[in-house]
Amino acid sequence: MDEEEIRIPLICLKWSDWVPWNDLSLDARYEGGIRVPNGVPGVYEVRRADSEERLTIGKASNLRFRIKQGLIKGKTAHSTGENIRAHEDVHRLLVRWAQTDRPAAAEEDLHLKHRAKYGRLPNYTKHT
Repeated sequence: MDEEEIRIPLICLKWSDWVPWNDLSLDARYEGGIRVPNGVPGVYEVRRADSEERLTIGKASNLRFRIKQGLIKGKTAHSTGENIRAHEDVHRLLVRWAQTDRPAAAEEDLHLKHRAKYGRLPNYTKHT
């Protein structure tokens, strides 16, 4: 039996500020909305304004497209976004994101930390 040791380099996430969900629905070019980095991979989180527990933690190959078009607006398939829009008061939700070239590894670690703290994945996250 062969054994192999894998050493995973440290990932440092530089989070954006928490921003209101509804501000992300506005067009940043014309309506004063929030700019999300375009064409870069990363991770994102959603929580209620009155709670630290995350509703979802996700990864993206393109942060702007995944967050603004999928999660917030529903213009592209995003089951988590659909469920959140259907079951939450989006006026009370906050979103943040961080760029990383290793979004799957970052998402997995964020899920592990959430599970350790709350005993389960975020409400709208089905799997790692």
